Amino acid sequence: MSKAKNGRLTRKDGVWDPLKTSSADKQRAESVPKTPQSMSPSYRLAYADEDFLCREELRPIRLQLELLKTEMSLTERGIKSTVVMFGGARIPAPGASAWAARNEVQRANLEAASVYYEEARKFARLCSRYSAGFDFHEYVVVTGGGPGVMEAGNRGASEEGAPSIGLNIVLPHEQAPNVYVTPELSFNFHYFAIRKMHFMVRAKAIAVFPGGFGTLDELFECLTLIQTGRMERLPLILFGEKFWREIINFDALADFGTIAPDDVKLISFVDTAEDAWKIVSDFYEHDNGH
Repeated sequence: MSKAKNGRLTRKDGVWDPLKTSSADKQRAESVPKTPQSMSPSYRLAYADEDFLCREELRPIRLQLELLKTEMSLTERGIKSTVVMFGGARIPAPGASAWAARNEVQRANLEAASVYYEEARKFARLCSRYSAGFDFHEYVVVTGGGPGVMEAGNRGASEEGAPSIGLNIVLPHEQAPNVYVTPELSFNFHYFAIRKMHFMVRAKAIAVFPGGFGTLDELFECLTLIQTGRMERLPLILFGEKFWREIINFDALADFGTIAPDDVKLISFVDTAEDAWKIVSDFYEHDNGH
């Protein structure tokens, strides 16, 4: 709420609003004398009562709040499109130890996979360099906000002086925000479904690096949306063709008949950031000299 020249109160969008704000009444309610009545949970303002908001019956409201909070923040920031980067939290940076390894085979594989950390970092830099031409309103890098490939994506954007988004989720492990996420664009979720919606609603391209169950879940969610026409076709790029061909036999699905032969063409395989960016650039007919 702000005051116009005539002293009247208006909202920040300029609309006249004579009502007291919810935040003002929250402060007022907190200042009343402490009595058994005012300290009772029943006396709390409903919108300021965390215990009430966490009740099972309020789940529809919480879903809506998680959708609205991030959407409003990105809209206010002017972010119109994003490049989504999925990939394993357990993949270390080059030269770093594989902290998640449970045996020597895993350690060797994860440390060799650090090449994908570096390619993710490079790809994010290329996206962010192009995004600068749009005042960082288009092609903004978005990751899951955690370590590994996610960290690499936010790190690459940060190295270009670009903002980047982190969509974290509450998990028992692995999901503290990495230090490269733009603080004002660092979000946290309880509901996987709402988090997935925010990955998709502004996506102009999706890059998927080697990862585990979470990465596979995100990949197949995207593929299903595009295959069924619920989402426009866009560049869906898998880094590390050897990895993906060993993990998923896409051609066998087509041969068996559970997907159409052309569905395999929804996917592009690359091994380098430059090749990935060329796919995005060609798809949208960019001027690479921009």
